[in-house]
Amino acid sequence: MFGRRYDGRRVADMDPIVRFTPYLMPMRCDAQVFLEQQVDYEPLARYIAKQNLRGNKITFMHIIIAVYVRAVGQFPELNRFIVNKQVFDRNYCSVSFSVLQQGKNDTVTENTAKVKFDPSDSLYDIAMRVENAIQEARAVDEDNSTMHVAKTLLGIPGLTTFAVRILTLLDRYGLMPKAVVEASPFHTSLFFVNMASIGMHRVYHHIYNFGTTSQFFSLGSVERSVQMDGTGKASRRRYLPIGITADERICTGEMYARCFSLMLSLLHHPEQLEYPPESVNYLSQEYHLEKPIFDPQFLANPEPVKDETETA
Repeated sequence: MFGRRYDGRRVADMDPIVRFTPYLMPMRCDAQVFLEQQVDYEPLARYIAKQNLRGNKITFMHIIIAVYVRAVGQFPELNRFIVNKQVFDRNYCSVSFSVLQQGKNDTVTENTAKVKFDPSDSLYDIAMRVENAIQEARAVDEDNSTMHVAKTLLGIPGLTTFAVRILTLLDRYGLMPKAVVEASPFHTSLFFVNMASIGMHRVYHHIYNFGTTSQFFSLGSVERSVQMDGTGKASRRRYLPIGITADERICTGEMYARCFSLMLSLLHHPEQLEYPPESVNYLSQEYHLEKPIFDPQFLANPEPVKDETETA
């Protein structure tokens, strides 16, 4: 309460202009900025194909989430959030995403998953954490905490509106119960949606006012274009579009530029993600998780691929 929260610590020493911004734009819908990153499809597709030959079921989703986690480890300001006009350093890194669930009688419903990561995780660690969460969320009879709460509230007329208002008030003053914060997919560093998995283009998704999410990434279907090189020769290119919605209040534009520059570099060289980062930067406090246990059916060879050009 009054600056104390389970999921973060209030930031006092920061750029005064950035700190003043939430008073001008008190809600996330006021402060949303939209941008698109077009990632060269071919290098990523070849990298994933090589991993599949080694028995590792790496996907575009795994790589993008790994890139985000690596960026948070280098620029922890990216993991900040704002509640009640105050800026907080989040004391964990997590990503929420929707999972299609095959229900009974061939019905398809949506479930949600929230996965926590250690900033020192490699691509293989992250892929295993994500895969475990997806398998759990896709279980036919699996209803996570969010779905249980939603079904209960919707079953009683008028209770949903009252409950959301109470939870919003509690969250505003740091009184939200720990169990609710842990279960809520909206109290997360990043919300990710894979539109390509259902054959749709990327979208610029709004950031939820409820909760603490500061970024929303949307991966769309592959796009094709024609480009000319310096000699005037045209060539066909394929791109992987990522729609990004970000809360501009959590850090400076220069910091966002550095974060996205690192992300683009890693997306063009995903092999760098196979190794843990040389160092991790923290702001308020360190946070760590136990490394996941690798499933050989999913990751047959979770070891970094050595550059064949290296000499002994």
